[in-house]
Amino acid sequence: MKSLFDDLSAQCSKRTTQLYSTSFSLGIKLLHQSLHRPIYGIYGFVRFADEIVDSFHGYNKEELLYEFRNDTYKAIHNGISLNPILNEFQKVVNEYSIDHEWIDTFLKSMKMDLNDKYHDILSYQDYILGSAEVVGLMCLHVFVEGDKSKFNELKPYAMSLGSAFQKVNFLRDLKDDYEALGRTYFPDIDMESFSTEHKLQIEREISEDFKMALIGIKKLPRKSRKGVYLAYVYYLQLFIKIKQTPVEKIMESRIRVPNISKLGLMFKSIVQHQLNLL
Repeated sequence: MKSLFDDLSAQCSKRTTQLYSTSFSLGIKLLHQSLHRPIYGIYGFVRFADEIVDSFHGYNKEELLYEFRNDTYKAIHNGISLNPILNEFQKVVNEYSIDHEWIDTFLKSMKMDLNDKYHDILSYQDYILGSAEVVGLMCLHVFVEGDKSKFNELKPYAMSLGSAFQKVNFLRDLKDDYEALGRTYFPDIDMESFSTEHKLQIEREISEDFKMALIGIKKLPRKSRKGVYLAYVYYLQLFIKIKQTPVEKIMESRIRVPNISKLGLMFKSIVQHQLNLL
């Protein structure tokens, strides 16, 4: 039965999320049950594309990404794919009328990772738009469940949240991105002379994104607010740890929030949400 394959596809997307991101997995758990499947579906798709450009060393990444893009649009058009991740993603796209332009913008940013090792301000902004902000818009489209007015109201806040998350990732992965992948995301910065002032400048930018994002989180529908707030809290805690870490230490190791701390943050955020203390 087709429904059995669809169930398998949903499980693949869920398992992908659980394996790759404890933070997002716990955040999704706090969403309303009806939102779990589509958000897992979006995350699975995004993660697979990211893996192609970040992890498949020794393979023709450009060809793999090209095939993945073609298979994505074929799945959306046909309403089915033998790739379980794409089969689940096309279901989300078609059921929630996800804008194809967002998908294309995301995949363009993934393609940038194949060739662009350094960024100026324009390519940096384009990359964040595609790799993070439009993903936030896909999720928001699911959260508002067809309410166009609510979507338009919350759109800039969702983009700010995606931007904050991505920039925190850039800081967290500074060492690996530079040494292992040869990439520098922050514009016009020579990583050989990355300084405290550079770090402070980036942190100010991220703080503004977080401040903007919180305004929007408070306006989200109740079905999604608690889960999104938890993801916000996790990343904010990671950001605080990064701010407290000297430049030389960031260039030596990857900053993490331990899983036990994440559980504590989860319970704290649940209480804050229940008491309307966001």
